Amino acid sequence: MSYGLCFSRWRAGAPDWDAYVRAPFVAALADGSLPRGAFLTYLAQDYLFLIHFARAWSLAVTKAGSLAEMRACSATVHALLETETRLHVALCGRAGITEDALASAVEAPQNLAYTRYVLEAGYSGDFLDLLAALAPCVLGYGEIGARLLAEPHAPDYADWIATYGGAGYQALCHDTAALIDGAVQCRLGLDAPSLPRWVQLQGHFSTATRLEAQFWTVAG
Repeated sequence: MSYGLCFSRWRAGAPDWDAYVRAPFVAALADGSLPRGAFLTYLAQDYLFLIHFARAWSLAVTKAGSLAEMRACSATVHALLETETRLHVALCGRAGITEDALASAVEAPQNLAYTRYVLEAGYSGDFLDLLAALAPCVLGYGEIGARLLAEPHAPDYADWIATYGGAGYQALCHDTAALIDGAVQCRLGLDAPSLPRWVQLQGHFSTATRLEAQFWTVAG
């Protein structure tokens, strides 16, 4: 799966990428063997995660260098708050878990580690630092969703798969990749991969990928 030049290169340089997108949790979700309780635990943690990521993408609005970049980041904030969190509320609601219960859940250590790392990358770094740390979440879920939707999968978690593999989320992934490619080229030029700065960005992407892979373990 390729969503853009920067993503393709960062993905290839992230040692934990396969551990993330082909995690046992993902395989169990696809074949329907994932226990419902584990899925609901994951959704509760991911609901809190999405709130923090909406804050991080909102920070990206303030770090952006142009109106076009601001609009692109704002669109992702909207998708997080109006599409993804609503999916989590709906899926948990079917199991009798209210939105208030989701909001009051205790954050798991994996959640704290990942979300605070991304926010720190944004607060202490610039727009590119933040985008590199944010990219694995958006684009990794797109890759997972597209693959699972295209392959035979059990109906148990079809709503989740349809959301991340569907046209709307896939369009968001392509827009995000275009934002990243444009931002890197604008600031670093066409020779960006040969610059020392690229190594720093790769580091953010790789660390966020490792933390994303660990996040699946919140379900036990």
